[in-house]
Amino acid sequence: MNKIDEPRLYIIGAGFAGQMIAGDIKRKKIFGRVAAYLDDDESVIGTQIDGVPVIGPIRNTASLLRCGAGDVAIIAIPSAPVERIRTVYEVLVKSGFSHIKILPSISQVIEGSAHLVQAREIDPLDILGRTPVTISLKESLSYLRGKRVLITGAGGSIGSELCRQLLSGGAERLYLFGHGENSIYQIDRELRLLQNEGVGEKATIVPIIGDMKDHAYTDYIISKTRCDVIFHCAAYKHVPMMEGNPVAAIENNVFGTKNLLEAALRHKVRRFVLISTDKAVNPVSVYGVSKMLCEKLVLAAAVHAKSPQAYMFVRFGNVLGSRGSILPLFMEQIKNGGPVTVTDKGMERYFMTIPEACSLVLKTGGVGKNGISYLLDMGTPIKILTLAEQIIKFSGFEPYKDIDIKFTGVRPGERLAEHLWLPEENPTSTEYPKILKLTDCTPKSFDLDGLLRRLEPICLGSAHQEEKDPVLYRNKERMIEILGEVVPSLKNFYKKNTIRGR
Repeated sequence: MNKIDEPRLYIIGAGFAGQMIAGDIKRKKIFGRVAAYLDDDESVIGTQIDGVPVIGPIRNTASLLRCGAGDVAIIAIPSAPVERIRTVYEVLVKSGFSHIKILPSISQVIEGSAHLVQAREIDPLDILGRTPVTISLKESLSYLRGKRVLITGAGGSIGSELCRQLLSGGAERLYLFGHGENSIYQIDRELRLLQNEGVGEKATIVPIIGDMKDHAYTDYIISKTRCDVIFHCAAYKHVPMMEGNPVAAIENNVFGTKNLLEAALRHKVRRFVLISTDKAVNPVSVYGVSKMLCEKLVLAAAVHAKSPQAYMFVRFGNVLGSRGSILPLFMEQIKNGGPVTVTDKGMERYFMTIPEACSLVLKTGGVGKNGISYLLDMGTPIKILTLAEQIIKFSGFEPYKDIDIKFTGVRPGERLAEHLWLPEENPTSTEYPKILKLTDCTPKSFDLDGLLRRLEPICLGSAHQEEKDPVLYRNKERMIEILGEVVPSLKNFYKKNTIRGR
């Protein structure tokens, strides 16, 4: 390809991040040539950086560029708030750019580790919602330096982002644990690519395929890995699907977590962090009940932990862009011409971006105390309808005119609004931004161990197939009755919505 035919690349932002990207491109001789920096800083406009001109202001000059079909803009202003990114994006779109990339992982970029491989296509997450809190990863992950870290559900949305950020922590080993071969393969491959491109530090990456429902195998893995820290992300989490498969939800989420905690205590794992959800608060779905029970299991394990062990959970609401969440669904529906489906006009949720949630989880994992429950400050809830309208506009269409919105009705196990805490949990601020501490109010209305003993013959049967009780084994109706006896919110919700025979 002649130099004149190469794609032109315009870097938005002439600061250190933009200069690192330009250097990456020049050094590797890939991805075309950097034609110019665009910046609003009058002190650099009109200068050159390593032979590349700096032009601006962005709003005035972007429209003067004659963009070709292959030309690309990379937004490299990691310290900019969401409102600023939104404005720049709109200017670039109006100027004819069809390929717009952005540097994510703000904390990693601020640490001075911006790389071309980190740039990705811009999406609604980058211009919707609030500006994420900035956390110094190298500082907040110092407790992991030289340690062995195991991430369950490492191939999922939260687990995989934790893995990406953990590259900056100086851990000796990262164990990627999951039962999905393809998802573990993908994150393993991605992490190795990031490392090869100079992102993060040289932790040894070890993919592990397995199922935490297998008690013996889980114990074996924890003993052999000799991990110091566990981030427990693995869970079945699709609410309507779990309403149709409630025994699987309890078997995997509750008994799998129980196996993991028992192994962690037995083999002296120093820190254990459970990822929890707002659906565990006065739960109205089997998934929500399963996560509530997981929270209680962690607090029960903390009682048996011995210093310097610290076992805790971190609760937060929805994350934008997670696998199976509404954002990818909306984007797919828009791509197909609509309609975009919203369950109810009044449906609202708390939202946070995956990178911000993971940064806060990693921070909490280091500063959190044994037996203390934590909650991420999610801000104010967002109407799902409003989010749908914003995403349609982001995609260049007019809601209700170009792309229609259809209301489909609330699905099984869903409620219009979620709550982040119980009144008696009384969240209070900590010295760390966006991290709240909950008062532990373990309910005295039921015996956790006794409940699990009642659920075990339904979910697990016994060690021998022929000994499984044919009346109880996989009896979802009986399981829901038992759960309803100890979780009034579930029983009342089912009764109110006449949900039977699940």
